Amino acid sequence: MALKAFRGPRVWLWRWRRGPLRRRADVVEGWVLLGVWLLTLLAGIAAGLTAARSVERGLAHERATWHPMVAYVVAHAPGRSGARSSSRERVWAEVRWTAGDGSPRTGQVRVAPGAATGAPVAIWTDERGRLAGRPATATEAAVRAAFVGTLFGAGAAAVPFAAGRFLLARLERRRLALWDAEWARLGPQWGRTTG
Repeated sequence: MALKAFRGPRVWLWRWRRGPLRRRADVVEGWVLLGVWLLTLLAGIAAGLTAARSVERGLAHERATWHPMVAYVVAHAPGRSGARSSSRERVWAEVRWTAGDGSPRTGQVRVAPGAATGAPVAIWTDERGRLAGRPATATEAAVRAAFVGTLFGAGAAAVPFAAGRFLLARLERRRLALWDAEWARLGPQWGRTTG
């Protein structure tokens, strides 16, 4: 509490108030600080919204163009099927399917252990008939977009914030150097007595 009493009451917008102790450096620092905060806020919001919209657009395109298909296991999948294997356990196996243009395709997907040759497997393909993962649902897309937008917004806001901190530190050093020069000029006069 003693420190707060020593510092005095907090005065808002003190850098812009007129007074005999206000220096030009205080006004410059005030404007720089205001500009840095505005630029940080605007850069973060703009980058975050742009990134979130881009992710949402990309995931919506995937939902619109990726389609479920049925593929068939080409050769017996490794492992043993039965009660011992977990329902979540999967192994890699080669499958075959027919693309939308009628061309036969093959690829590797995860299937249940011991899947027999010719066993049907649900897969997702893109607009060119290539294997793709299951597209994100609208809810998953919204969560991903919010997460990516937050990360991009924070990263973009960090740039003007760091630049502003650097500039303010340089202004502070310059102000302290001016104070040192003024003290070197006037300080020795304080010890003199008149008379």
